[in-house]
Amino acid sequence: MNLQAFMAQNARQVGTEKRVVSDRFIGEEGKPIPFEFKAITGEEEAAIRKSCMVKVKVKKHITMDQVDQATFLGKVAVACIVYPDLKNEELQNSYGVRGDDVLLKTMLLPGEYQEVLNIVQEINGYEKDMNELRDEAKN
Repeated sequence: MNLQAFMAQNARQVGTEKRVVSDRFIGEEGKPIPFEFKAITGEEEAAIRKSCMVKVKVKKHITMDQVDQATFLGKVAVACIVYPDLKNEELQNSYGVRGDDVLLKTMLLPGEYQEVLNIVQEINGYEKDMNELRDEAKN
């Protein structure tokens, strides 16, 4: 078997993707401004997951580590958003918040936030159906 296709220099690069998540942010031309997203690496995802671990009591004196799923998804979303710059102090000040994850939840309506989470899952490969991948490999 030839491993050349798996070499880093031969792997297809994943670029950024622009998507409109809200019709409330309008540019000078009167059109909605898209957010720009990028995929994160497995290492970045693991670091975020580790930072979102919480202790959960399972029995009287027994606790277990568990991922705080809402915090995890929010931090992954923030890590994937290239534009707008959620770390921008002026943008955070305009919403009266501190922190990029708090800003994202504050500036978006719940449905818009859910759309961001859907896009982030898709761009990071979580939405690929194994049957689709199998069919692609056959062709």
